[in-house]
Formats: sequence, C-alpha cells, structure tokens
Amino acid sequence: MREIVHVQVGQCGNQIGARFWHMISNEHGIDQTGKYVGNARDQLDRISVYYNEAAKSTYVPRSIQVDLEPGTMDSVRSGEFGKIFRPDNFVFGQSGAGNNWAKGHYTEGAELVDSVLDVLRKEAEGCDSLQGFQLCHSLGGGTGSGMGTLIMSKVREDFPDRIMTSFSVVPSPKVSDTVVEPYNATLSVHQLVENTDETFCIDNEALYDICFRTLKLPSPTYCDLNHLVSLTMSGITTSLRFPGQLNADLRKLAVNMVPFPRLHFFVPGFAPLVARNSQQYQALSVPELTQQMFDAKNMMAACDPRHGRYLTVAAIFRGRMSMKEVDQQMTNIQNKNSSYFVDWIPNNIKTAVCDIPPCGMKMSGTFLGNTTAIQELFKRISEQFTSMFRRKAFLHWYTGEGMDEMEFTEAESNMNDMVSEYQQYQEVSADESAFVDDEEVEGDVEFNED
Repeated sequence: MREIVHVQVGQCGNQIGARFWHMISNEHGIDQTGKYVGNARDQLDRISVYYNEAAKSTYVPRSIQVDLEPGTMDSVRSGEFGKIFRPDNFVFGQSGAGNNWAKGHYTEGAELVDSVLDVLRKEAEGCDSLQGFQLCHSLGGGTGSGMGTLIMSKVREDFPDRIMTSFSVVPSPKVSDTVVEPYNATLSVHQLVENTDETFCIDNEALYDICFRTLKLPSPTYCDLNHLVSLTMSGITTSLRFPGQLNADLRKLAVNMVPFPRLHFFVPGFAPLVARNSQQYQALSVPELTQQMFDAKNMMAACDPRHGRYLTVAAIFRGRMSMKEVDQQMTNIQNKNSSYFVDWIPNNIKTAVCDIPPCGMKMSGTFLGNTTAIQELFKRISEQFTSMFRRKAFLHWYTGEGMDEMEFTEAESNMNDMVSEYQQYQEVSADESAFVDDEEVEGDVEFNED
C-alpha cells in the first residue's frame, strides 16, 4: 500500500498532529496502546498507509514529533494517545526558537535537523512504496515556520519525486499570537511556494468563527479548534485509508488541483457543521452536504471565495450515498455558480467518494478549493510585513542569527509575485487564456495588475 510519513513540528504542529492521530486511531479501531479493538474488516485493509505493524500486532503511527523545546513533547506524551508513538521518533532541542524564524531555520534548527532526517529516512526505508510526506506546522512562530520549512527543503533534496503536502496554520487578521508573525509567515511562504506540492491553509480566525457562529460554542478552546482541523485532515486522507467507490491519493489530488506549479495553496472546508442542539432538526443528504461545503462560512481560512474565482475544487464525500446524486449536485453547483469558476478549465471539480463515514456520523464531506481569493490572505501578511520592514523594526533579531536583509526583500517580492499571479488568472477569461504564455506561468515575470 502507498505509505505516508507524517511529521509534526513546533507547538502548533504537534497539537494538531496529536489530535489527528487521536481521530484516525478511533476510525481504524486502534486503542491507546496501539492494539486493534475494532470490529470492521475495512479498518485494517489499508492500515499500513499511516501505521507500522510492530511486535504482538500493535500498530505504531509512522509519525515524527519535532520541537526545539521539550515542553510540547511532554504534553504529547502525557496526552490520551501519547503511549502509541514510538519513543525514538521524538526529536527535540532544549533552547527553543523564541518565535524567531532565523533560529528555527538557520541556527538552532540546523543543529537538530540531521537527527530529524535520520529518523525520517529510517521511516521512509521501512516503506514498500512511499507515497509522500505530510507536515503539520504553523507559519507564525519560530520552530514550525523556520524549522518546518528547513525540514521540507531537505526532504525535497532527498526525495524529489515524492509528494510533499503541508497543513499550515497561517496567521489571521484578528487572532495574532506574536508581533513578528508577518516576518515569519512571509519567510515561510517563500519556502512553501518552492518546496511543497499541496499546502492546506488553515487559520485560527476562521476556526473561531465556525465554533462561535455555526457550532454555537460560547468560548471555543484550542481543543475545539484542533478538533475541526483534525476532521478536515481525516477527510482529506480518507480515500487513502479506506476503500471507496472513487479513490484519490495525494498525487491524483495534486494533478487535478494545481494548474500552475506555484499556485498550490488550498482552502479547506468541512460539512456537516451543526450546533449540537440543532442536529435533530436537520436531515443529512447529499444536497445538504454540498450546500454546506461550498458555503463561505464553512471555509477554514479567512478569505471569502466570493471575492475570487475557483481554479479547481476537490470534494471528498464519506458515507453510503449514490454516485449519481453526487455527480448531479456537482454539475448543479457549477452551472448555477458559473461566474465563480474560471471558464478556461472546463470540468474543474474533482470528486472522491468513500463508503466509510467518520465516527458518529452517517455521512460527511470535505472540501478543498484552489481559489484566487486566497490572495487576500497573502496581501494582508504582505501589508503587515511591509509596514514593519520599512522601518527595519525587529530586524536585528534576525540579522543577529546571520540572516541578510536581501533575504527579506526576496521573500516579500516572491509573495507579491504570487498575489499578482492569482490576480492575473482571476481576470483571464476563456478567450484571453489562449494568450497566457508559458514563461509567465513560471512566475519569473512580474505581472501588471491592470
């Protein structure tokens, strides 16, 4: 079976990752000690995608936990599923990155990265047919962003032909944890553009809004937010883990979702999201799921898809349902909202259907949109970056670790190029698209936004 190696870096990455393993262990009937306690044959069919089978038929996650300080590791270990992880796969430093991208990427992180790569190669060598890597991290801090992107670029050198995906928690306008977030995020995006095949952008503000408005939770905790993220991660990876009517793997997803190599940033969504006390009043059906999946309120990144156009969309359905109905709904959506889809990609919705629903639900849908509206997110980071960088505020922390100002300028212009690229494809209509020249697609050319 096509295996995946999972890496979680930094505090945020480890918390999301731990929640993800909790979620999929439940789906596969694996208990806290790694023993199989399930009762459905499908649960073990493709267990090897994410788990290694160890002695006494226990299942061990193919997961590597990385941080530059020991605190997060201790909380993962003492968590509900902490005993399931292999002790050798915890790799941590003692110093911390102090929210500084340069420490994570160049100094502290660079000292630790070889030990991470040793563990990673060992996991990769144990695979029959390695499909790719998935990395969980945030872009605002120091370890997840700096060291996360360092691990990515090293893995890219070692395994150039494998798919690299990342679940990246991007800074959001209202929820800011650190002052230097715009610096860390811009330097990270610069790396993500070059080194990943698919990046799923998640942000705390959108998650808070979902908890508050849709799920009616009066004071959402990080635990609630992480649960939402893990639902999405579990949905995206469903068709790799279970047999279904229409299967999709990471490579199929990339081929269908990424029209130009640099534009691989997706907005995820999940359905059904319903407040607990409203559940009994709602019938779950394919039309209802589809309606919710495409609703801007269900998107997990703070950008409004109605402000842009979809280049491509992937919809992953779970549960027993009729393929005919799914296809019908997808055609409907495209016909009714044709102005929100670019017209030069004729069939731009990819569908996958898997028979096995998530625990405790009859059916669910996971949404992935490659929309030009995501430029809002990068524009916002870019504006904050520029206002600080103009005065060289906080810059000495980065140059003190050996960075050069040129690197900041380069990262900024790379991100601005990407924004103009999204803008260009948003405006291209069918007749003009014939004239989009190959050189421009590479992104080396700066586009005019007129």
